[in-house]
Amino acid sequence: MTYRLIALDVDGTLLTDEHELTDQTIQTIREVHDQGAHIVLCTGRAPDSTLPLLQQLGLEGTMITHNGAATVYADERGLTLVNEFAFTLPEIESMLGYVRKEGIHFDVCTSFNMYIERISEYEKQMYKKFLITPKLVTDVSELGLPIVKYTLFGQSDILDKVQKEWEEQQLYGHLRMIRSGDLFIDVMSPAANKGNALKALAASLEIDPSEIMAIGNYYNDLEMMDFAGLGIAVANSPEGVLKAADAVTSSNNEQGVHEALVKYCL
Repeated sequence: MTYRLIALDVDGTLLTDEHELTDQTIQTIREVHDQGAHIVLCTGRAPDSTLPLLQQLGLEGTMITHNGAATVYADERGLTLVNEFAFTLPEIESMLGYVRKEGIHFDVCTSFNMYIERISEYEKQMYKKFLITPKLVTDVSELGLPIVKYTLFGQSDILDKVQKEWEEQQLYGHLRMIRSGDLFIDVMSPAANKGNALKALAASLEIDPSEIMAIGNYYNDLEMMDFAGLGIAVANSPEGVLKAADAVTSSNNEQGVHEALVKYCL
């Protein structure tokens, strides 16, 4: 089977735990690209913190960011918004009240910017690791901007409690809440996921789902793995993701993306 589009999750999949791209993985991705396949990074990151990785790969093209909420095209002219699934700040006001009261760190994102109300050294290190420079404001509720993602960051046991309570109370209303990592909860438009964004991109490129390979490691990758003709999980994925995958490759620290591309594309 020839795969014309390769969708790659970034953190926990493409990158090692040290958030690095290995030289061998870069070389293999370049080989697959040079054979004619579209390489699409599909990530929870914002465009600005995804672009350096695309550049490190020596590529340009479409990036699916904010877990599918914003699709962006990158070339030598810069970043162009292709599509976004947005919502308004009043829709998350009850959730903002909850995290402010509990002292849980959060940020809100437009397609190209991130806003926070406070920051400690712990959060600074997290943002630095993900190549993010958030904008500090007094009250995000006063921004008056369309939002594509509202994210909580904290210890896993704290977020376990938040997830349980918000699900019981349906505090997120019609919006969609997902656990995008042990330390992250994202709230987005119900239409926003990597699968829907990948579906729209494939249609624009006239690529059939059977010609798509998707590699991921977490629950926010399930929709794109399901949409793709071949959905692959890296070995460090949770059990639920491993069971949902069509195939399993080595972990992110063992160059699982390289291994899968060699096996199925080269």
